[in-house]
Amino acid sequence: MNWLERGACRSEDPELFFPPGEGALSLLRMEQARAVCRRCPVLAECRAFALRNSEYDGIWGGMTARERRAAAHSGSEDRRR
Repeated sequence: MNWLERGACRSEDPELFFPPGEGALSLLRMEQARAVCRRCPVLAECRAFALRNSEYDGIWGGMTARERRAAAHSGSEDRRR
């Protein structure tokens, strides 16, 4: 089975992982998305995929686009959960 098929996000609204802007609603959605990621059995695979493929938008592997850019820039994969 592909790691994508095992993601906890499969049963969630995809919009949850792509919060609009940076306002209060976006921060709430971001935290809700991260809560899903924290219980995900494939968090590490998702995060590695997003870093490897330079995903520019959304929450992947519990990380925001900004956090992924910083991790890619530093050359290390952030393992926070």
